[in-house]
This record gives sequence, C-alpha cells and structure tokens, in this order.
Amino acid sequence: MPSNVPITVAFGDGIGPEIMNACLHIMRGAGARIEAETIEIGEKVYLRGINAGIEPSAWESLRRTKVFFKAPITTPQGGGFKSLNVTTRKTLGLYANVRPCVSYYPFVDTKHPGMDVVIVRENEEDLYAGIEHRQTDEVYQCLKLISRPGSEKIVRYAFEYARRNNRKKVTCFTKDNIMKFTDGLFHKVFDEIGAEYPEFEKEHWIVDIGAAKLADTPEAFDVVVMPNLYGDILSDVAAQIAGSVGLAGSANIGDQCAMFEAIHGSAPRRAGQNLANPSGLLHGGLLMLVHIGQADVAEVVHNAWLKTIEDGIHTYDIYKEGTSKQKVGTKEFAEAVVARLGQKPGTLKAASYSKAPKQTVAQTYTPKPRANKQLIGVDVFFQHNDRDAKAFGKRLEGINGEGLKLTSLSNRGVKVYPEGFDETFCSDHWRAGFMSEQANGPVTHQQIVGLLDRLSQAGFDFIKIENLYTFDGQKGFVASQGE
Repeated sequence: MPSNVPITVAFGDGIGPEIMNACLHIMRGAGARIEAETIEIGEKVYLRGINAGIEPSAWESLRRTKVFFKAPITTPQGGGFKSLNVTTRKTLGLYANVRPCVSYYPFVDTKHPGMDVVIVRENEEDLYAGIEHRQTDEVYQCLKLISRPGSEKIVRYAFEYARRNNRKKVTCFTKDNIMKFTDGLFHKVFDEIGAEYPEFEKEHWIVDIGAAKLADTPEAFDVVVMPNLYGDILSDVAAQIAGSVGLAGSANIGDQCAMFEAIHGSAPRRAGQNLANPSGLLHGGLLMLVHIGQADVAEVVHNAWLKTIEDGIHTYDIYKEGTSKQKVGTKEFAEAVVARLGQKPGTLKAASYSKAPKQTVAQTYTPKPRANKQLIGVDVFFQHNDRDAKAFGKRLEGINGEGLKLTSLSNRGVKVYPEGFDETFCSDHWRAGFMSEQANGPVTHQQIVGLLDRLSQAGFDFIKIENLYTFDGQKGFVASQGE
C-alpha cells in the first residue's frame, strides 16, 4: 500500500473553509492518498501586521511538502498589503499558471458548447513584479519587466503541455505593436521555440483582437500562451464564457514546487451560508492529484463530478430552470459527488487519466553571448509643474555641455519639444533625452554625473534617470511618439 503524500493545505478566507472541506471530503471519499498539513494564510495574518499574508513558519511546510492546495483568500485593499498569490508564485518559482477552460453544455449554460481551451500564463514577471513608484504629484509608475529566461520557460512549457496532452495548436497573445521591446521579446521567443515543435500549428495575435476572437470563437483556439497580465485577465474571460469562473481551477507549476487553487476569489458575501460552489477548487485538486501521481483518484473524482453535473445537481451559481433538477448547497453538492464515485457520465465526455502526463517540464536555459553594450545617452525624468513645454525645453538646453545635449523632451511618451504641438496635454512628469554631441558617440558615467550636478545646481527637480544603450549597435530604447 503506497504511503500517503504530504500536502500543505490552507483553508483561506470567505467561502474558502467551506469549499476546502467539501473538496477534501470528496477526494478522501475517492481514496486519495494524502496527508494534509494545515497552515494559516490570508486576512487574519495580514491583520496581525504581516504584510505578506503568510507566517514565516508556514514556508517550512511549503518547502518540505512542495505541494500547496490553497483555498481563496482576502487581501485587504490599500496599504502595503502584497498579494499572497503573487508572493507564493514568485518565492517558490511557480512560473507556469495552467488554466483549463472547458464547456459542460448543455448542463451548464454557455454560448460555446465545444469550448476546450487551456490558458498557459507566465506567472512571475511582467507588471506583476509589483515595482511601482509615485514620481510626481500627478504621475505614478509601474515597471513592466519581461525577461528572456522567463519567456523561454513559459513558452517551452506551453509547447510541452500541448505535446503531452495531444493538443494540435499553440497561440501566442502579445501587444508588441505598441510594447516593442517587452512584448516584442515574448513574441520573438515564441517564434524561436515554436520552430522546435514543427508538429503544431502556431499563430500569434495582437492581444486586443485576439481577446475579441477568444470571446467570440473560442473553438478556434487550443493552447494559448501569454505574459502575466493578459493571461490573468483572459483566463477569467475564458472560464466565464465556458460556463462559469466558479468551475475553473488552476495549477501553478515550478521546477520544484506546485500550488493548486480555484481561479475565483474568497466571495466574503457568500461565506458561511452553505451556498458556494466547490467545483473550481475541486478542479484545482484534480490537477494536484495528477501532479502527485494519483491520476487514478483524479479520474474517479472527475467522472463523479461530471455525473453530478449531468444529473442536474447544481449550486445556485449555475442553477437554471429547465436544465437543472435540484439546487443544492456546498455540503450537499459534495455529498452528491461522493454518492456518484465509481460512476461515469452518459452525455458529457468521460475523463480518462490512463496516460496522465507529468506536469513539470525539465527546463534548461543557455544564456546568449553577451552583447557589446555601449552607453550613448541618458533619459532624465523631472517633476515640473509649468505646462509650457517650449519654455521648459529652452531652460534644459541651458544645461547642455561636456559632450551632452538635449535632443528631445516628452510628456507621457509624446514628444513636446522641439517642434511640439500646442494641443498636446502635458502633466507634471517629463522625460528629457540627453545624447552625445557626436552621433551615437559613446558617453561616460562621469558625463552623466556632471549633467545631474548641473541640473541640481540649476534647481531642476529630477526624479529618475534611465541610461540609454546600444546592444551590438542596436538601440536598446524606444523613442518618444512623434520623435
């Protein structure tokens, strides 16, 4: 008899304890060979003054079991509270977020009966790096970080997922017509790695029209890989158009650890009323069972769940007159699934885990040869409350010297000097580009320090600098719009 597998369980906030109890009841009823260690996370921990939402002692359990089954939590709004989901994903290296979005028509209402899409979302970087600053009275900044290693890992994971799960097509969504470096890198990596997988149909969509196509014709997609923010938004969209966000679970996979959860929140308004649908968390649990080598249990649970849905035993969120037969609460739904363990659906496609693939992917990253990096200028950012771009530009030109000169002044990414338009609205946040007086000539750090010293002595309020480089002769920065 195989020994039980230790997993770390968090019951979470709001509806979390109710749906976690329901899921554990179902899985244990099906013979899941698990040993749950409980940790406390979420709102109570935040309110004890721990801004990460997790006690330091809880990390010991997570690092030892390497499997985290997590109910939804409530993150207090405002203040310095950080998202526990983001913290856990990044701390444990859970770079791949996998969210299957499947239709259960006609038993769950949807306009897309044939939908079966898997969103593979990069999980560690992009805007979710959480690097934000207030720079002026009017302007706040959030840094979007996209790395080549991060992009290669998630794109390779998407293709490997497609290969292991007998999928036919992998699609990439980015916005690289606007964010040419960050999203441009992600798209470039998709093309490079995709060439290693000739058996798949491959395509790229700009994310706005891709999202519209996904919402309108999800049957056109199979596996879709995206950077973090787009994946977060569109996996919820995909789950909802498949039938309900409340039915979708997700896996967060890393090289060493993994976390499994529902994609919905803690719904505090529904807490303690025996109303919540445990299906999303249960689907996360199915992914967990496969991950820990208990695909046999996952198959039994999944088919019992499908039979329950097919029999019209529904919680309030998916209940529909004429389709549903019985409206039940959280506990009653769990009992209905347990009562159907060993049964299979008759109309819906039965789940088969006989060849369940492993979910981790061996990742290797070979750094590219270092580029020839050349410093050729600097962007200096200012708070300046006078909206007169022409006057400000002329003042900055008075700082020219020691081999550096002002070449452009922009406001919120639009060039406003020289030759700016009076119609362009200006905030109090400005970007001034100072370049070598020689075309693409080298600039030294000492020249930049001297420039900043002159600006300081002249009373300019500079708030940030960004050095401007070329890499193997190619500019490593994007000019302002209109420049």
